Amino acid sequence: MTDVLRRGRASLAFGFFAQGVAFALLVTRIPAVQDRYGVSDALLPVFLAAVPILAGVGSVVSERLVRRVRPSRLLRWSQPVVLLALLGVGAGDRVAELAVALAVFGLAVGALDASMNMLGVSLQRAYARSIMLGFHATYSLGGILGASLAWAGAHWDLALWVSYLPVVVVLLPAALVGSRWYVDGDGGGAVEDAGKDATDAAGAGAGAGVGLKVLLPLCLVMTFAYIGDSTVSNWSAKYLQDVLGSSEQLATVPYNVYMVTTLVGRAVGDLGVRRFGAVAVVRGGAVVAAGGFAVVASAPGAWVGMLGFTLLGFGLCVLVPQTFAAAGRLAAERDGRPGASDAAVARLNVFNYVGFLIGSPLVGALGDAWSYRGAMLVPMVLVLVTVVYARSFGDRPDRYGVGHERPRTADVGRGSNGL
Repeated sequence: MTDVLRRGRASLAFGFFAQGVAFALLVTRIPAVQDRYGVSDALLPVFLAAVPILAGVGSVVSERLVRRVRPSRLLRWSQPVVLLALLGVGAGDRVAELAVALAVFGLAVGALDASMNMLGVSLQRAYARSIMLGFHATYSLGGILGASLAWAGAHWDLALWVSYLPVVVVLLPAALVGSRWYVDGDGGGAVEDAGKDATDAAGAGAGAGVGLKVLLPLCLVMTFAYIGDSTVSNWSAKYLQDVLGSSEQLATVPYNVYMVTTLVGRAVGDLGVRRFGAVAVVRGGAVVAAGGFAVVASAPGAWVGMLGFTLLGFGLCVLVPQTFAAAGRLAAERDGRPGASDAAVARLNVFNYVGFLIGSPLVGALGDAWSYRGAMLVPMVLVLVTVVYARSFGDRPDRYGVGHERPRTADVGRGSNGL
């Protein structure tokens, strides 16, 4: 049974890694996508906004699907769709083809993000200790690799499909093979064979008792975290160059530093949760992130600004994984079954995209109307609100967002391949 859990954990970690690679390859080559299809500057924001909107739709649909189909099956087939859609983005030559590829990518990403985190919450319950941050650390690692591959493609002036094809050829079969060892969990304590859909009464009602009102504090935390994250990803280079007077080359560094510190913070974050509890880690992360925004807003020069973005990586990195874990705990406690967490995770995942959609336009509008230094104070205040809601993340170190008691060995069933 321990081998089943280990294989399940490793295969899910690879799923997070593959998603990080794919998403980074898309977002870091937006200028190349625009040039390939001749998308105007006026039309580009429409395409960029459509992806997270459709991802939100995919997440909502996933909430319905997991009442009938196990999350492992949803993840098994959504990940290949994401990779093929990425290849479609690089292989087309007409705007209509780009629109279709991005639409498929967005819908599949919503299902993929939701189902990955569902399985992560279930595995954390089975382990009875914090492991959620580790999954998100592999996502960050994949993002760093994807961004590096994108840089190489741009440096060597490779066509998009030439950059994307080798990645898809490697990741797609590996993801399909790894999906054989995904591990599901349900309220009855056992995981059924993957060949049997979760159509029983317990599965159909999973998460039905968890309303938006119960999840609202966590939804706000998720939104604020992604407002902060999108601020860094969309505005760090412009801020360093236009406000702090850095060179164009140096302006590309803050986001890379942010990604690396995010990876490091998540890699060690589980140890902090096990020792100090989720509440302390979330509060500490929020305070560090707010401090990072304060340093960025008041920085006299580029190198101090870099320090601020470094702090942001260490602070923001813990918020999202712990928010998913806390949603799983609340759902399990309210509904009485661990499987109830799946629908709650899908609902919460929508606010990932809400924050992403709000963050960049908000900072841009405030920067144009007021000042970019002042605009950095807004995500700072929003992140600080997380301190108020931190009590929603649990109240003692042995509760990792997954319920009150250590599950019995018998409560961990077979992997999704029937082991």
